[in-house]
Amino acid sequence: MKILATILFVTIFTAVLGLISYYVFIRGLQAIPPGSSLRSAYTVAFWVVACSFIAGRLLEKFLPAAFANLLIWMGSFWIGAVLYFLIAVALLDLLRLANHLIPFFPRAIIQNYSQAKYIAFAGIIGLVVVLLLCGHINSLMPRIRKLNISIAKKSTAMKSLNIVVVSDIHLGTIIGRARIDSIVNNINALDPDLVLLPGDIVDEDLAPVIKQNLGEALKNIKSRLGVYAATGNHEYIGGVGKACDYLASHNVTVLRDQNIKVSDSFFLVGREDRLMSRFDNHPRKDLAELMATVDKSYPVILMDHQPVGLDEAARHGIDLQLSGHTHEGQLWPLNYIVHSIYELAWGYKQIGNTHYCVSNGVGTWGPPVRIGNRPEIVNIILNFE
Repeated sequence: MKILATILFVTIFTAVLGLISYYVFIRGLQAIPPGSSLRSAYTVAFWVVACSFIAGRLLEKFLPAAFANLLIWMGSFWIGAVLYFLIAVALLDLLRLANHLIPFFPRAIIQNYSQAKYIAFAGIIGLVVVLLLCGHINSLMPRIRKLNISIAKKSTAMKSLNIVVVSDIHLGTIIGRARIDSIVNNINALDPDLVLLPGDIVDEDLAPVIKQNLGEALKNIKSRLGVYAATGNHEYIGGVGKACDYLASHNVTVLRDQNIKVSDSFFLVGREDRLMSRFDNHPRKDLAELMATVDKSYPVILMDHQPVGLDEAARHGIDLQLSGHTHEGQLWPLNYIVHSIYELAWGYKQIGNTHYCVSNGVGTWGPPVRIGNRPEIVNIILNFE
C-alpha cells in the first residue's frame, strides 16, 4: 500500500512539474532569437535544473552525498522558481491576447518585438532570482507567535502551562543540522513546560536525518514535562515505523492514536495522520475511541496534524487542538488556495469551548523559500481557571 501511494504521488508530482516546466521552457525559448548560441545553452541548463529535484530524490541513495544534495537543493529552488515563471509567462500571454483583440502595445514594442521579448525574458529571470533569494532569507528567520488562552478547567498541580508548538520541521536534506540547532535554541529560549511537535517532523527519507545525526539536536530540547509528537503525512511517506522509532530514541514521545496523562495535570492526545490509510491497511482510530479513556474533567490537548473536521474536536470535549500541515501555502499566491480548502488554514479560532491553533510551520517542503508568510514557532500560555 505504501509503495503504491508513493508511486502515485511521485507520478502525479512529476507529471504536473514536467508539464508546467515544458510550457515555461517553450515560452522562454521563443524569446531567444533563432540561430543564437544561447538557445542550446538555455535548453541544456533548463532541463538539467528542471529534472534535478526528481533525479536527486530518486537517486539519493546511489549518488555521492554531495552531488545528491546539490541536485536536491537546485531542484527545490526550481519548484519555487517554476511557479513564478508560470505566473509571469501566463500574464504575458494574457497581455498578448488582449493586445490581439484590442491593440494597445506601444510602437516601441511593436517595432522591436524580438528585442522586447528578449528584454522581458531577462527581466523575468532576474526578478524571480531576487524573489527566491528574499524568500529563502525569510524562510531562515522564524518568528515567535504568542497566544494566551484560558480554558474553564482546573489542573491538579498547575495554574498555567507554557507550551511551545513546533510543526512541520521537515528534517532532512534541506533542513539540516544548522537549521535544527537554531530552532532548538529558539525553543529553549522560551523556557517551555511542554514542547509539542504536531507532525511532519521528518521530511520523507530518514537517511539524510540519520546521516547528519539530526536527532542529537532534538535531544537538546529542554522541556520540563517532555517532548511529544504526532505523526504527519511525511512520516508515512518516508516510513512511519522507522521515523517514530528514530524520534523515540532521541527523546521524542510519539503518540500514535494514543492518550497520556501528563504530570497528573492534563491529558495529551495524539492522532495518527488522517491519510494513514493510504499507506497502511487500516484507518486511524475515531476520536471518540481515543477519548473513551480520557477523564474530561482534566484539560485535554489534542495534536492532529491536518486541520480537517474541526467540529469533531469540539464534539468530543477537546479543550485545545494543535495542527499544522498547511504551511499557509508557503508561496504566494498558494495561500489563497489553502484558505479556500481549510476552515482554518492558519491562526487561532474558538468553536464552543474548544480552542484551535493551526501553525504554518517552522520548516519548508520543496523550495527552501517562503513568500507571503513567515515561518513560526508558537508559544502558548494555557491558563487553567
